[in-house]
Order: sequence, then structure tokens, then C-alpha cells
Amino acid sequence: MRRMVMTCLVAIGALCAPEALAGTRAVVQTRTYDITGSSGAALVEAMDSKGPRHGFMTHAIATTAYTVDWDLDAGQSNGFCRMRGVNGTLNLFYTFPRFASPATPALKRRWNRFFAGVRAHEETHGRIAREMMRATERSIAGLRVANDPSCYKTRREAQLRIKAVYAEYEAKQNAFDRREHSNGGHVEHLIAALIKKP
Repeated sequence: MRRMVMTCLVAIGALCAPEALAGTRAVVQTRTYDITGSSGAALVEAMDSKGPRHGFMTHAIATTAYTVDWDLDAGQSNGFCRMRGVNGTLNLFYTFPRFASPATPALKRRWNRFFAGVRAHEETHGRIAREMMRATERSIAGLRVANDPSCYKTRREAQLRIKAVYAEYEAKQNAFDRREHSNGGHVEHLIAALIKKP
């Protein structure tokens, strides 16, 4: 499950200034929820009941959510309104299960393999989100529009580009989830390996 919120702050500068270095950064927060059980099936049942909400009635094993904030500095230079600074912050929020009960060595090994696969899945969502930030930065850095004294057209064009890149990368996120959660897909194999009898 992914949730994304984008906000954009565009500062308009009246004075000419050198172009600021563009940059994006990621702030990552990880949350956990505790599960207990003496078998793989019991752990799956615990995740089904305690995991983060996925829709109205179901729970996910783990989730990646993110918000995006853009700080764009636009100003006049030689008859153009141009982007002088493009800075973005990606706030990533991971939620994972935490096995919080004693376990046999065999169950602990199966859990560790399962959790490594779950973490890799969610971190792929995070990597795609980071790629989206870099692609967005490239799409608006250096943007300039002639005959735009109020920088209205420039701001509008920046917003359109941000939305277009977001749509492209949201499609990549959804395609990745479809592959991973398909019948016989990676997530199904992870669960089957966790619940199998030793």
C-alpha cells in the first residue's frame, strides 16, 4: 500500500540571482507493529489482523507511504521567468512487522528469510519514489518561460511537469505491486515458505 501527498511552494524573486543548486533529499521513518505466534501460519494470521490497514477491511503485511514537498524558487532574468532553485523533500514511512515472541530455530530462520523479502519489497517502493524525485527535479530544473512577468506560466508549467512525472512513476509502483502480488508471485512464495512445515 502506498500513500502519496505532494505539496509545492514556489517562491517568486523579483531580483536576479545566480541559479541555486538543485537538490532533493529523503527523510526515512520506520515503524513496527508486534506479532506473536509459534508457527508460520500463526504469524501470518497475526499480520492479517494487526498489520497496517490496506483499504477498508483488510490489512497489509507491511507498507510504504510517502509525502513529497517541493520548494521552487522562480525569478526574472533577462526577460525570462526561470527556476533558480529546485529542492524537494521525500518523506518515506515504512511499516514492518516485528516478531516479538520466542521461536524455534527453524521458525526463526524461516521468519528471517520472510522478513528479508518483505523489506526488499518495501524498499523497492522507496527506490521507485526516489527515482521519481530525481526525474521530477530534472524535468523542472532550468525551466524558463519568456514574457511571464508574474511567473504565473512558469509556476503552472512546473506543476504540470510534477504531475506528469508523478503519474509515470505511480504507474511503475502499481506495475511492481501487480507482479509481486500476482498468483505465484514473489509475495505468495514468501508466505508459503514461512508457513511450510519443517
